[in-house]
Amino acid sequence: MHQMEWQPDEQGLQQVLQLLKDSQSPNTATQRAVQQKLEQLNQFPDFNNYLIFVLTRLKTEDEPTRSLSGLILKNNVKAHYQNFPPAVAEFIKQECLNNIGDPSPLIRATIGILITTITSKGELQTWPELLPQLCNLLNSEDYNTCEGSFGALQKICEDSSELLESDALNRPLNIMIPKFLQFFKHCSPKIRSHAIACVNQFIIGRAQALMDNIDTFIESLFALATDEDSEVRKNVCRALVMLLEVRIDRLIPHMHSIIQYMLQRTQDPDENVSLEACEFWLTLAEQPICKEVLSGHLVQLIPILVNGMKYSEIDIILLKGDVEEDEAVPDSEQDIKPRFHKSRTVTLQHEGGEGEEGEDIDEDDDDDDDTLSDWNLRKCSAAALDVLANVFRDELLPHLLPLLKGLLFSPDWVIKESGILVLGAIAEGCMQGMVPYLPELLPHLIACLCDKKALVRSIACWTLSRYAHWVVSQPPDSHLKPLMTELLKRILDGNKRVQEAACSAFATLEEEACTELVPYLSFILDTLVFAFGKYQHKNLLILYDAIGTLADSVGHHLNQPEYIQKLMPPLIAKWNELKDEDKDLFPLLECLSSVATALQSGFLPYCEPVYQRCVTLVQKTLAQAMMYNQHPDQYEAPDKDFMIVALDLLSGLAEGLGGSVDQLVARSNIMTLLFQCMQDPMPEVRQSSFALLGDLTKACFPHVKPCIAEFMPILGLNLNPEFISVCNNATWAIGEIAMQMGSDMQPYVGLVLNNLVEIINRPNTPKTLLENTAITIGRLGYVCPQEVSPMLQQFIRPWCTSLRNIRDNEEKDSAFRGICMMIGVNPAGVVQDFIFFCDAVASWVSPKDDLRDMFYKILHGFKDQVGEENWQQFSEQFPPLLKERLSACYGV
Repeated sequence: MHQMEWQPDEQGLQQVLQLLKDSQSPNTATQRAVQQKLEQLNQFPDFNNYLIFVLTRLKTEDEPTRSLSGLILKNNVKAHYQNFPPAVAEFIKQECLNNIGDPSPLIRATIGILITTITSKGELQTWPELLPQLCNLLNSEDYNTCEGSFGALQKICEDSSELLESDALNRPLNIMIPKFLQFFKHCSPKIRSHAIACVNQFIIGRAQALMDNIDTFIESLFALATDEDSEVRKNVCRALVMLLEVRIDRLIPHMHSIIQYMLQRTQDPDENVSLEACEFWLTLAEQPICKEVLSGHLVQLIPILVNGMKYSEIDIILLKGDVEEDEAVPDSEQDIKPRFHKSRTVTLQHEGGEGEEGEDIDEDDDDDDDTLSDWNLRKCSAAALDVLANVFRDELLPHLLPLLKGLLFSPDWVIKESGILVLGAIAEGCMQGMVPYLPELLPHLIACLCDKKALVRSIACWTLSRYAHWVVSQPPDSHLKPLMTELLKRILDGNKRVQEAACSAFATLEEEACTELVPYLSFILDTLVFAFGKYQHKNLLILYDAIGTLADSVGHHLNQPEYIQKLMPPLIAKWNELKDEDKDLFPLLECLSSVATALQSGFLPYCEPVYQRCVTLVQKTLAQAMMYNQHPDQYEAPDKDFMIVALDLLSGLAEGLGGSVDQLVARSNIMTLLFQCMQDPMPEVRQSSFALLGDLTKACFPHVKPCIAEFMPILGLNLNPEFISVCNNATWAIGEIAMQMGSDMQPYVGLVLNNLVEIINRPNTPKTLLENTAITIGRLGYVCPQEVSPMLQQFIRPWCTSLRNIRDNEEKDSAFRGICMMIGVNPAGVVQDFIFFCDAVASWVSPKDDLRDMFYKILHGFKDQVGEENWQQFSEQFPPLLKERLSACYGV
């Protein structure tokens, strides 16, 4: 027998309705009163009954008021559901299920959201009738009931797809998926669309129930291929794109017709459909079979993608494509994307080229128009062309080149602009095939930098940056000089988007050109400094980056009085203008860090205030973190980026100023602060602390030495390869400390050696970490050979293979001396892997004389020990190059 059904009290109901009316008022005072009243009413559990009653029963009220009542209830469920009395929870659930077919689409959707919110509170288990009832209601003759139930099911599938797969509910999907598939044929497009959207939630997770019905699913999708409803077509495309990722085996037999279908859909008049379809090409490009299945279709696909790369009319309006001069308009704050500081990771120099990119440092090759950062057909088409160029390489060009001429020389700026974007998109994949055309194309692109349309000028900046590598490989007068001259003019363009594109492009050019820029430094600095006075907020941040990159690229060549005179005053003026709480300090600190490293002694006049402020930033952040940890209710958590960036700039100062940093360290409490930073829970803070510790060890060891007993155990704890960069920097710092401590390092070897040997033997350890680990083991062996050499056999092979590609340098020198000394103490440890040692020795181009002697003695000692005949057999295994090298350099 049901208990008496709950009925609202008339006066209470009027009060709730009044509240709902008030909450729609634009007046802030009224709004605030509503909030207070809501908090009072939430003390009464059956307030929630009133809210559901208004939503589901008061059909006489207007829809916005009823819906609002449901949304307030949803927020209460989110915040307090576990405190609802069982009767209230029951009443709400019952009302939802009984009214899911409300005639109003708004009310149906609100009830659907409410149901999902209840289920997301872990209630699917305790509401066992929900799924069966919703599935039953799908069979209702009444369209509203069917549509409302489907809407709710779609939300549940989106929110709880994993749970629906689990045994916890004993696998409802086994019933739900076949049920959904039946509705693919429903006469209402809205219902068909819901049905596909529900099934689509289970593709990526490869739900078993879906895999069991995969063929039916695919056939049903094909049946809907030409559906007249755009929402249905969009969901069909989305399904096929996901199936391509997880069940390509099932699509391969139909691949030809799927590709034909997607070619049509990529040109769908509805952009939501064409965008989903365009994703198909992006996903297909990542599949090994791409080349084989797509080759025959390029002739159709390429023109479609190229056509999709034009700005739409809406884009042009949103981008204010007709506004040319806007440099005086201040930026709105929400336009400025958060920046992520890339913390310092210590890497070594390799053969042929500067330090390689570390494995965990991602290249951020942003596309040109990311201020409109919503993904659209233009960006998707350009991205697809980019990845396909990387798959097909120059085979793409015969389909593109005939189109390109018409685009690049079109009188219509929108078409011309898309042609320049095409050229940029294929730059990486088709570079080889483009080379013959570049001498002609580059002057045309450089001319486009002066186009009267800002959007053409900005895309030309981006595309030219994609060819910077080729430009730099040519004689400087042919392209580098004209390109640089025009890009610098664009940095001073009257249009903010062009300034931004030019600054980013110039930073790319700097990275490629490095010291080729030295002859033009004066001219470059004049421009960059002039831009300082001209730029609004957002572009100022990009300008710092261009200046920092310039310093990284030309290094000590920047250390000339006339350059320092130009560059430092505006940087220091900004530095003094910014408050300690201002996030704009991040890019400025990064920039100064590069500048300090490049200028070295030239930075001395500026170092004191910069150093002091960095120490203050670290101290403030630590203090705030301490307050927050003790009283999280009273204090805000600090933004630790302030501390991280400050530590990195201190590293730059220590590296740039060397011994001159001594006075600064002596007069500050940096060592105490560093002790705290090294124990911070946040990995990035520890990563930067260890980099600074290593740099201070090199620059002013007497200040570090008293702390070693406290620091070494912390370093040992951080030799955890789960945090690659932290582990890498800790390892490097240990090596630097060992070199300064000499034999005093002995008590600490035990704290770190086992971890280091474990890391060097781990499979899949990133290259940077392997190299630093090898160097540090070698250095420990150099200062404490007795302690380290017993483990020689456990690390000699990976040690040799990880150091053979490093350039001759100080770090490599000290590490190899260590290995030689350890072989002296424990020759048996190297015997089994002697060929690897020979190979590592041969990787030296010109070792110092005394190191060469050490190598000579070990090689000859080994040869004498095994005897001529055995040595002959042994050296037969050498690759010819190694054999030649050893015989030429060491006479073995």
